[in-house]
Amino acid sequence: MYSFMFLFKYFPPLWLGWALGANGASYSFGTAVATRVVRYRTAIILISIFAIIGALLEGEAGIKTISSISNQTIASAGILSLSAAFSVTIMTYFRLPVSITQAVIGSIIGIGLLKGGLEWGGLWKVIIGGVATPLGAIVIAMIVYKILGYFYNKISSYMLWDRVLKISFIIAGCYGAYSLGANNVANITGVYVSNGMMTPFTATLFGGLSIAFGVLTYSRNVMFTIGKDIVHLDSFSAFIVILAEAITVHIYALLGIPVPISQATVGAVIGIGLLKGVRTVNKRTVINIGIGWVSTPLISGIVSYLVYFIFRSVFV
Repeated sequence: MYSFMFLFKYFPPLWLGWALGANGASYSFGTAVATRVVRYRTAIILISIFAIIGALLEGEAGIKTISSISNQTIASAGILSLSAAFSVTIMTYFRLPVSITQAVIGSIIGIGLLKGGLEWGGLWKVIIGGVATPLGAIVIAMIVYKILGYFYNKISSYMLWDRVLKISFIIAGCYGAYSLGANNVANITGVYVSNGMMTPFTATLFGGLSIAFGVLTYSRNVMFTIGKDIVHLDSFSAFIVILAEAITVHIYALLGIPVPISQATVGAVIGIGLLKGVRTVNKRTVINIGIGWVSTPLISGIVSYLVYFIFRSVFV
């Protein structure tokens, strides 16, 4: 019985972190890999390292927010994590960048409808943050594009420009991976902190390692959806997308609000598309991603509700 509870405590967040890493790797280096400025292998190693660092250094604030939304047992936390991981894994299989924040919130609501005790104040904070994220990323991308574009255009030598841009890609990508870990580790293990199932340090370390596991093993598919299928980006625009996404997500990490990194990235891509001409935006891909954003919390919420209902009916 003890071994079963141990497995049920650690396997669901491990799967959920793996799903985030597999789906979320695209957000920090996807455009760099798609434009062949950075090699895929180099990208996933850097993402793994800096996601862990971000989780350990600044992941605790978001964990406090998630843990305050609802009080979970080992069973309900495990079912919640499994439901969210299941929905994100499905979307990853179809190469759709989605929000693990939405998946987790959908699962929390699904179980909360049966258990009661949802803290709607904290929940609305996360929901509003999710809505504001792509809008903020659009604005930040447009501003950063104009400011940095002015300075980058001053570089007369093509070889120097190419080298500076590549270094900028790596710095922005590492920053994006750091923001990914800092902001989204709360979605992996936040529900395990509320009842003392994990300490904040254990939650950030375990969450960061599980994200890295997903990045290293199954991130290639979604990696090429961002920046390649949404809008045809030149190298400088791809760099701006990564930087704008990282800035947006890091701001919310400092506020302790886990937000959808996919929406920050897509918002930044659309912001560049608006500057370069709205015709460059692949509307079909954007619509498909939008469908994924809506479907993910619905799937995870329905699955968590049904599974917890069955569990409670049989074992409680």
